[in-house]
Amino acid sequence: MTVHNATEWLLDRHVAGGSGDRLAYRVEDTSTTYEALQQEVWRAQHALQALDVRRGERVALVVDDELAFPAWFLGAMRSAAVPVPLSTMLTTSDLAAIVADADAGVVVASDGYRDHLTAITSAAPNVRHAVVVDREAGGSEDDAGSGAAAVHAWSSFDDRTEAPLAPTTADTPAFWLYSSGTTGSPKGVMHRHGSPQATAETYARSILAIGPDDRCLSVAKLFFAFGLGNSLTFPLSVGASAVLHPHRPTPAGIVELVEAEQPTLFFASPGFLAALLDGDAGAGSFASVRATVTAGEALPADIQRRFQERFGHPVLDGIGSTEALHIFLSNAIGRERPGTSGTPVPGYDARLVDDAGQVVTTAENPGYLQVRGPSLATGYWCRDAATRAAFQGEWLATGDVYVTSADGYWTFLGRNNDMIKAGGIWVSPAEVEATLIEHPDVLEAGVVGARDAEGLEMTVAFVVARQGRTIDERTIDEHCRARMAAFKRPRRLVVVEELPKTATGKVQRFKLRDRATDSA
Repeated sequence: MTVHNATEWLLDRHVAGGSGDRLAYRVEDTSTTYEALQQEVWRAQHALQALDVRRGERVALVVDDELAFPAWFLGAMRSAAVPVPLSTMLTTSDLAAIVADADAGVVVASDGYRDHLTAITSAAPNVRHAVVVDREAGGSEDDAGSGAAAVHAWSSFDDRTEAPLAPTTADTPAFWLYSSGTTGSPKGVMHRHGSPQATAETYARSILAIGPDDRCLSVAKLFFAFGLGNSLTFPLSVGASAVLHPHRPTPAGIVELVEAEQPTLFFASPGFLAALLDGDAGAGSFASVRATVTAGEALPADIQRRFQERFGHPVLDGIGSTEALHIFLSNAIGRERPGTSGTPVPGYDARLVDDAGQVVTTAENPGYLQVRGPSLATGYWCRDAATRAAFQGEWLATGDVYVTSADGYWTFLGRNNDMIKAGGIWVSPAEVEATLIEHPDVLEAGVVGARDAEGLEMTVAFVVARQGRTIDERTIDEHCRARMAAFKRPRRLVVVEELPKTATGKVQRFKLRDRATDSA
C-alpha cells in the first residue's frame, strides 16, 4: 500500500517545499512558524520515545488550545502512536473513565488539569507516565505523585532534532475522538491517517475554498471533530494559519480576539452566534471575516439572517459528526438557505431511509439520515454492537431525522429519539425551536416531549431570555399560535438561565426531558 502519514501531509511537506517561514499558529500574541511547529512535533516524538510509547499505543491529551496540542497530536501520529484528545470541560471522574476505556499508556495534560492526574491514573492502571504542559521552563521530572505513573514536565524534554517518520498508510490507525455523549456514554471513534486529507480535499476545498492566506479562528476547541478541522486540519492542509484561544470563550473575549487577530474564517456553534448577537459587538468587529461556519446544532433561520445582516458576510450552517470527522451537508457561499443544512458536500453521498430501512425517494417525506464518504471512521473502540448499528456497509447511520426539498436542500427535524408525537402527529423539535427564537425576547430554546397528567405526550419548551429582556408566557404563546399548527405549539414553557449542552454545543435534550418529567 502507498505510504501516507497524516503529519507528513499536514506539516512536513510545507517545510520541505520552502514554506517553513510561514505563520502556522498565533497563541496569546505569540507566533509560531511551520518550521518551529515541526521542531515542536519532533520534540514530542522524542518525548514519546523516552517514555517507551509503542506503535498503536494510545496517548490521552487533556490539553487546552495551545501550541502543545498540535505538537503532541501531530507528533504522536508521526510516530504511529494514537493521540486521543479529550474534552477539557469534563469532570475528573469522566476523564478517568475515558482514559481507562482507551487503555492509554500516557496522559498529557495542560498545567490547569494537573490535579486531575491522581484520579485518572488511579482509575486507569495502565497509564505509566503523565506529562504536564508547564508554562515555565525548568519543571521537575520523575515526580511519583500520581499513583503508579511517573509525572514529567513538558519543559524537561528539549530535543528538537529531527525525529524519524513512522511508516504508515492511509488506513493505519491515526487518532481517536470520543463522541460527545448526547444520548449515553462517550464512545471512542477510530480514525485513519487518510481521514484528515479527505476532509480537507472535500469540505475545506469545495465549501470554504480555503487558501494559504486564510487565518482561522474557532470557538469550537481542538479536542473534538469540528474544532480539529477548523484549527488544525484545514489551515495546515494549505499552509494557512490559525488563532488558538486557550481559555474559556466568552462573547466579549472572542469579539476582542477577532478584532485583534483579524481572522478570515470564523467557526462557532449556533448558540454562540446567538450570544454574539445578544451582545454589543459592532458591525465592524468582524470586518476581516469572509465567512462564518456553524455546526453542532441546526442553526435557526432567524439567527442566520440576523448575523449575516449585522456583520455583512455569509453564514454557512452544516451538519457533521465525530464519526464522519467533519461536515458532510453544508450551505455554500452564494447558495445559503437559512433554516437548512444545505446540500451534500462534494465527495459525500446522503440518503434517507424509513423504519423498514428502505430508501425514501419522495421529497418532503422525512427519513433517517445516512451518509457515506472518504472520512468515515472505522468503528467504535470495543463497542461491537454500536459499531454494527451505526456503520452499515458503506453507510453511516447518523441518528438524525431529515427531510429534503424538491430542489435538494436538507432540513434537520431532530434526532431519532428527540422527535415528539403530539396528538398522534410527529413534531420536529428543531422547527419549534426555530420559531421560538424568532421572538425578540428569546435567545435560545430547547424543545422536548413530556407526558401530561393523562399520560399523553406534549411539547415542552425551555427558553433562555435575551440580555435585558424577560419572558412573558402569554406573548410567547401568541407568537407561536400565529406561526405554527396547534399540535406543534408548546403546552408548557420553562424559563431557564442556560441550556445544558455538550462540549460541542449540542443541547442535551435527555437532561431537559428528565427535568420536564420531574416537574410534571
